[in-house]
Amino acid sequence: MSSLLVVGVNHRSAPVSVLERLTIATPDLGKAAAGLAERDAISEAAIVSTCNRTEVYVVADLFHGAYADVCDFLCDVGDLSVDQLAPHLFSEHDNGAVRHLFCVASGLDSAVLGESEILGQVRTAWETARDESAARSTLNLLFRSAVETGKRARSETGIGRGTASVSHASVEMLSDVVGDLAGKHIAVIGAGSMGEGVAVALHKHGGCRIDVVNRSPERGAALAARVGGRSIGIDHLPAVLEQCDVVITSTGSEQPIITTDAVTVARRGIERPLSIVDIALPRDVAPDVTDLPGITVFDLDHLRDWADRGRQARLDEAERVRDIVAEESEQYIVDSTARQAAPLVASMHVAAEATRAAELERFAKKLGVLGDDQRRAVDQLTRAIVAKLLHEPSVRLKSQAGTPRGVRNAAAVRDLFDLS
Repeated sequence: MSSLLVVGVNHRSAPVSVLERLTIATPDLGKAAAGLAERDAISEAAIVSTCNRTEVYVVADLFHGAYADVCDFLCDVGDLSVDQLAPHLFSEHDNGAVRHLFCVASGLDSAVLGESEILGQVRTAWETARDESAARSTLNLLFRSAVETGKRARSETGIGRGTASVSHASVEMLSDVVGDLAGKHIAVIGAGSMGEGVAVALHKHGGCRIDVVNRSPERGAALAARVGGRSIGIDHLPAVLEQCDVVITSTGSEQPIITTDAVTVARRGIERPLSIVDIALPRDVAPDVTDLPGITVFDLDHLRDWADRGRQARLDEAERVRDIVAEESEQYIVDSTARQAAPLVASMHVAAEATRAAELERFAKKLGVLGDDQRRAVDQLTRAIVAKLLHEPSVRLKSQAGTPRGVRNAAAVRDLFDLS
């Protein structure tokens, strides 16, 4: 019997230095999942990869083989040895994996409790895997249920109220640690979903001058116009580092775009301090930039520490979300277990229908004296009798699926009906 398995790293199990090495770009998620689904021990796969996690969900035909395959895959992605990766790995299987994904989609497992961006990221992971045929019946049902659970958590509770995204949290953290942002010259580097969230949050905060720095002029200009800012090409980054008081960066670059040399040259002769918030994975800021005088760098680890201090406001709502997750997880487990009995129930009905049709054929000559309406009545009557006889066994097979009694009853049905 196949098992559901999740293996990966997240902000609870691994530092940013490990998370950034295992991050998979959104356009690559589908093909990566498809490659996993082609392995002998795995029949379906989907990957959730964000700034806080890279988690691989698989339907495992061979449990230990699938676990080894996922570990090998993550080692390849991060160019890590097994010994380097193993201390940071977590895993759950079957019901535990279900509950974990439902918690993730609901924002319970996020660094910023209740953050809203994760629900869209879970949906994207599912859609990209489904488009590559890596997610099929089992994972489609699982992720559809997870997305619905996440939507219900946000509509029925206040878990998403207040600071509910990494981008918004970064702006609030800045206000706390830097002080009033009014009058500050702030550059937002990257106009993707994270950069957009940051720019919008800054605009709502008000009082600051916003530059949007992006490789794509069109996308950068559109976001800058939306927040009343100025659009700047990434090739003008040295001038941005020279002129700004704060830089918030969240590009998808494979290598740091803000290096020690770049900052040193740009800030030569400038005593005004510069604060940089790096919420990108992989990180946009080279590690040794923090050693430069007058430069303060905040990354996702700092953001998580700051967010932990503000979690209390949503903890009461989190309890309500946990109740929703428990309820939805239990319903999913019941439904998916019942589906395991569906093929046997269908086979039983097919066998019974074949017997009914054969008996009607055997008595065809005797029934020939009946009119069309009477023959239709006989057909309907025999169908109804078969349906009533099979109703209770069908219900019990579905309700007892996955239990010792269900296993015994399923074996008895296969034997009595001669079902292979």
